[in-house]
Amino acid sequence: MKSKNILASIQSKSIKEAKDEINSILDRLEENDVDLGASIEDYQKLIQLNNHVDRLLKDKVKEISAINKKDI
Repeated sequence: MKSKNILASIQSKSIKEAKDEINSILDRLEENDVDLGASIEDYQKLIQLNNHVDRLLKDKVKEISAINKKDI
């Protein structure tokens, strides 16, 4: 999923904020008495949060690699 497909409210989150929200959604999804419609929305948001965290981590890896190359 490209970052342009991720909601702006999710794109503005830090890794920690996204991780906290992911954990909250997972807790809700693990409950036995969940509404199917809400579960689908939670799942879609979970996917976007996951993609956002993935993008942030990839960007950090690129930054670290660039610093390491510069130092060599």
